[in-house]
Amino acid sequence: MAQLTTTFAGLTLNNPIIISSSGLTNSLAKIQKLEEAGAAAVVLKSVFEEQINMQAGSMQGYGSPEADDYLGAYVRSHALNEHIALIEDVKKHCKIPVIASINCYSDSEWTDFARLMEQAGADALEVNILTLQTSKEYKPGSFEQRHIDILRHIKKTVRIPVILKLGSNLTNPVALINQLYANGAAAVVLFNRFYQPDIQIDNLTFTTASVMSSPSELSDRIRWTAIASAEVPQLDYAISGGVHCGKGVIKSLLAGASAVEVCSTIYQHGNEMIGRMKQELSEWMDDKGFNSIAQFKGKMNAAAAGEVNPFERTQFMKYYSNHEE
Repeated sequence: MAQLTTTFAGLTLNNPIIISSSGLTNSLAKIQKLEEAGAAAVVLKSVFEEQINMQAGSMQGYGSPEADDYLGAYVRSHALNEHIALIEDVKKHCKIPVIASINCYSDSEWTDFARLMEQAGADALEVNILTLQTSKEYKPGSFEQRHIDILRHIKKTVRIPVILKLGSNLTNPVALINQLYANGAAAVVLFNRFYQPDIQIDNLTFTTASVMSSPSELSDRIRWTAIASAEVPQLDYAISGGVHCGKGVIKSLLAGASAVEVCSTIYQHGNEMIGRMKQELSEWMDDKGFNSIAQFKGKMNAAAAGEVNPFERTQFMKYYSNHEE
């Protein structure tokens, strides 16, 4: 019988399936049902710096600067207290690891937030630094350096593992991952998803494209996980985005991931999808003769690809020029 146990960011997980930060993980009741369905861990609904600042800004301008500061502090405190209360409740009633989550873009008060989350009982902290760099005065490399600076400051404050969830808008993810490892990151997650804008051509308004991931997104995650896990094998990796079934879990592990973060497939098919993915993984392991995930994790990453490395191949047009109908 295949053993699905894995380790990620210093945490021992019963299986590789983590529920990513979303509306699925914003209440104790939902998380209890996810645990019953077989989820190995949860990343709690994020504290969003952008949202907090927007709410704080909307409450300013009604009085003195002191009053504005008070209102802004109240909004931040209220948002954080809700997150702290959720951590405490989940730790009290659930056995699976609880990963707190911060979604930020500046190096500000997040060290204090991280400390309070650790005190509330969080087993680890996932930090998302997701923003588009669009200024024409942008200095190349400053966005990557912001990741390192935020990580350094948080690591000085907390002892729990710190996980960085990266966006895909990086020139060289491997170079950044190597620096994150050097500065104490326990793991990285590849990749976060940007808000998907769209345009309604009938009434000329802005709208949102699909908020759900699709299986087609997995390929890019596999590429970079396979490369990074070969170049920086000291870190743990998780793939997020495009894992919609057990086959996606298997591919992620073969590429070098220790775990996957799933969300869209649970929204679309319900919590029972967790059991299906675990069963598919277990049956595949039995069929291939693998007793543990450690026996095949990274078996098909870039280090195993040899001289003809498909993960670094970019000749898309070369394929089509040689392809005949």
